[in-house]
Amino acid sequence: MIIQQYSISMLCPFKRVACARWVALFHHPNPTRISAGTGGNALHKHSSRNVSASAQRWTIMPAWVIDKYGNNDVLRYSTNAMFPIINYPNEVMVKVHSASLNPIDISMRSGYGAATLRMRRDPLNINAAGNEFPLILGRDVSGVIMECGLDVSYFKPGDEVWAAIPPWKPGSLAEFVVLSGNEVSHRPKSLSHTQAAALPYVASTAWSALVNTGGLNKDNCNGKRILIIGASGGVGTFSIQLMKAWGAHVTVTCSQNAEQLVKGLGADHMVDYKAGSVEAQLRALKPFDLILDNVGGDTEQWALSCLKPWSGAKYVTLVTPFMLNTDRLGIADGMLQSGVTIGSKALKHLCRGVHYRWALFAPSGPALDEVSELVDSGKIRPVVEQVFSFSEVPQAFQKLGRGHARGKTVINITGT
Repeated sequence: MIIQQYSISMLCPFKRVACARWVALFHHPNPTRISAGTGGNALHKHSSRNVSASAQRWTIMPAWVIDKYGNNDVLRYSTNAMFPIINYPNEVMVKVHSASLNPIDISMRSGYGAATLRMRRDPLNINAAGNEFPLILGRDVSGVIMECGLDVSYFKPGDEVWAAIPPWKPGSLAEFVVLSGNEVSHRPKSLSHTQAAALPYVASTAWSALVNTGGLNKDNCNGKRILIIGASGGVGTFSIQLMKAWGAHVTVTCSQNAEQLVKGLGADHMVDYKAGSVEAQLRALKPFDLILDNVGGDTEQWALSCLKPWSGAKYVTLVTPFMLNTDRLGIADGMLQSGVTIGSKALKHLCRGVHYRWALFAPSGPALDEVSELVDSGKIRPVVEQVFSFSEVPQAFQKLGRGHARGKTVINITGT
């Protein structure tokens, strides 16, 4: 492949190579057939793929964006969103086939976590305020790898993958997205892109809560009593299946109309939060080894009393004030306030013989590798409540915003 000289030599080595490859796309003798390198290091005639040759195709793309924080009115369809590029040698570019929405997308649209995420995007505070716009939402992606950085060896162009996108990166409501290779996993062979897009973010969140924070794994779960508060949403439905796959006894709280769903996923016992006091109903049961709280509010005022004291039992909540504190008080004061809060609560409950923990989302390709195996073995299945086309993104946000989810809201992007 012959590459013309465009002052590429002034760039750092890996950016120089990446730049050269993009230049080559525009000056290839047959630009509609570009050989895709295995791991981004070599060209192989047996792994070619069709791409568009127009300059516009490689500089802009269609996406749903927001230009300011607000309600559903701020969503805007754009045909000239900036095309993502590979900046680091461990990154991959993914063509998005399907995405899905999560409650965090509703929150981020309204400005939740803006201060913290802005710091993560621009740690040296070089860019002006508002530089995150236009912002692309969407935390789940299922698609096909189009390009790999020079250090990527585990994936190659053409691989079908899925991933949970960190909230500080551009999201999946677009034609392409760039991710770290450590955030990506091979898609389960038994799932379509539509089905696969329902799992990565909730799987990564539940894994962070139950495994990383709760200390559970396939070897120590057998016979343990697990309580999942708010079990009919995405994280709850995944957590039920993961715990049952590992042999735990699972009790859930949800409304009566979700009973068939949670029982179908393997829940052993259901408590209807509309049928009297949830606290009283749970206190009548045997104490639990771990509680996963997806609801928050005043739940933690009584939930920890349902744990087995002095046995290492843990209460893990996904509803934390961390982002709210940094939005309200700034990064330094917000983190200090969060540290004081979690420290005082942990100490208070430790004196009573139970552990109090906060869990935060953590993207992890290796975790999704394990989830993929569980999916292909039939132990976990996606729960898709409704599917929208790419043109119906505002309607999908409206549907999710009404609450009472019974699984995931998926958006098909390719071909719509």
